[in-house]
Order: sequence, then structure tokens, then C-alpha cells
Amino acid sequence: MLLVRDVFQLHFGKTREALALIQEGRAIERRMGYPLSRVLVDVTGPYYTLVNESEFDSLGQLEAALGQMSQDAEWRQWYERFIPLVREGRREVYRVVE
Repeated sequence: MLLVRDVFQLHFGKTREALALIQEGRAIERRMGYPLSRVLVDVTGPYYTLVNESEFDSLGQLEAALGQMSQDAEWRQWYERFIPLVREGRREVYRVVE
């Protein structure tokens, strides 16, 4: 099992707007069968951090899901609206051992 964390550093004051868009994006991803688990925001650490966590059975499943999303017109339109809210981001992939 893999835990995938998409970590976004948002622009100052954009958390509420980003959370609203994340909910729209999750609806699109749910339609495509993307396995969503939870959304997190900062309490301590760098301000305006938003984390989208998902779990996958394998790297192959993750690659297939990412490929499907990048080909989906509705998801691409959503992503173009989300990008301006993000200062930087990264993807972390962890193997779940317990």
C-alpha cells in the first residue's frame, strides 16, 4: 500500500478558496475512481499548507490514475483554476508498513 501526499504551499490568504476548489476537484476525481482519503491544512509549520492524501495499492495504480486525470478535460479545466492559488507544491509517496 502506498500513501501519496500532494503538498501545496498556497499564496497568502488563499486557503478558503483552495479548499472550495479542492472539493470540486475531489468530485471530479471520485467520478474517475481516484482513491481519495483526506485533505489536511496546517496547524503548525509553514503557513497556508494544504495536503491532499490518497492511498494506492501500487505505483502502477498511481501512474494509471495520474495518466487518466491528465487526459480528462474537466480535470484539466479545474486544474487551471487551482494553479494560481499555489505558490509551490510537491508529491510525497510513502510505502505503508503498518
